[in-house]
Amino acid sequence: MVALGYGGSRVDAGKSIGQSGDEGIDGIIKEDRLGQDVIYLQAKRWDGTVGRPEIQKFVGALHGKRAKKGVFITTGRFSDDAVKYVESIDPKVILIDGRTLCELMIDYGLGTATTAKYEIKRIDSDYFAEE
Repeated sequence: MVALGYGGSRVDAGKSIGQSGDEGIDGIIKEDRLGQDVIYLQAKRWDGTVGRPEIQKFVGALHGKRAKKGVFITTGRFSDDAVKYVESIDPKVILIDGRTLCELMIDYGLGTATTAKYEIKRIDSDYFAEE
């Protein structure tokens, strides 16, 4: 989330709180450098599908914190019912599935390493223009 531009400095941008008794919240990050609002995070390492009941638990945790925004991240995927559910509720919840997570990791260079780069050349017709 810090790599995406959220948070203040890297030191105080957010914190991980996920542990026993975390009340369904794994992390908190400031929305901007001023800390005007915070975004609550939930992360699940799943192979399968995250359904609406898991999202409802997270939304309940958000209500318990009087939160307006949340991000639910999974290595799996979300059921259609879960996706439809977050489209109709308040607080605002963003769902990041495994595919989107991988795309973000590649785009922002997180947990990835570049093994090769390629240049694609084109003919520069101006170089060959007669004067």
